[in-house]
Amino acid sequence: MSPTATAADGPLYGGPRLQPAHFEPDRVPVEVARHGVDPHTLQVGSPGKVGILELDFELRGAADAGSGLRRTDLVHHYQKTPLQIMRPLYYNPLRPDMPYTYILTTGGGVLHGDRQRTDLRFGAGTSAHVTTQAHTKLYRMETGYATALVNIDVEAGAYAEYLPDPVIPFAGSRYYQRVAVTMQEGASLVTGETIYAGRLTRGEHNQYDVYASDFEVRRVGGGAEGRPLAIDRVRLVPERGHVGGLAVLDGRDIFASLYVLSGLVPAARIADALYAAVGAVVAASDDPSARFGVSVLPGDTGAWLRLIADDTITALASQTAAAAAAHELLTGRAAPRIRKS
Repeated sequence: MSPTATAADGPLYGGPRLQPAHFEPDRVPVEVARHGVDPHTLQVGSPGKVGILELDFELRGAADAGSGLRRTDLVHHYQKTPLQIMRPLYYNPLRPDMPYTYILTTGGGVLHGDRQRTDLRFGAGTSAHVTTQAHTKLYRMETGYATALVNIDVEAGAYAEYLPDPVIPFAGSRYYQRVAVTMQEGASLVTGETIYAGRLTRGEHNQYDVYASDFEVRRVGGGAEGRPLAIDRVRLVPERGHVGGLAVLDGRDIFASLYVLSGLVPAARIADALYAAVGAVVAASDDPSARFGVSVLPGDTGAWLRLIADDTITALASQTAAAAAAHELLTGRAAPRIRKS
């Protein structure tokens, strides 16, 4: 869309992408919304307060002689600070067709009044991995709150991984994230999130005001337009440094989820692979507090994992092992070590 696009009442400043209708959630949970939108310093929409990222992947060229796979390329890229990427990397020798793309933020963290929107489209038959370069830090917010919208479209036959690093909510932060996924028949997606109780090495435990997230997956095409496959809502509102009971955190410092949606193999096989991978990590760890569960999703559409723990190393190893198990099961090739610097 052109930055000179016009509306009925005149030019749109910054173009359609910088209008509130594009980056503001259509609804915000009451736990977050009650903190209001009064500006403390820079208000919503000020320079640097709205981050926009769009990535589209498509198959390009002929099949590689060695792997027999066509390369997936990034064919559309739009970014607005503080969200940006470096060029995609092809470092998996077992999948030379598959790009690994890192999302960066130039601001160091998320402040009150920040609004971010990320749109990821994985075209038919593509294979791609998207992650973040580092943990997402949610800074103290004197007034208002911050939000992030992530829209993921996975088209027929595509295999996509969206695995961001953990979120660290600082004391006094307020945050809402919505991940909305649409999937066509034959598509596969591995995604998840991890939330820490705060800056654990500083002794900061559950001192944020609220962390809320919505994860929604819907089927499109094939006569199943808009049919929900999975809906997961998280509302963490600490009281005196504690969040919920056994069904939430039960005093633990780390809360993690992983969702594997695919029709390539039976959901029970996906669940068994996740359970075995995480079970081996937890059994060998030094974290007696770690607890996890795995369930199949309705309609044989996949499986999901929930983990609570106190040790960051155990949590990271568990998520890594589960994602690697899903990758190998769905692609038939071992997952590479994801490089972070």
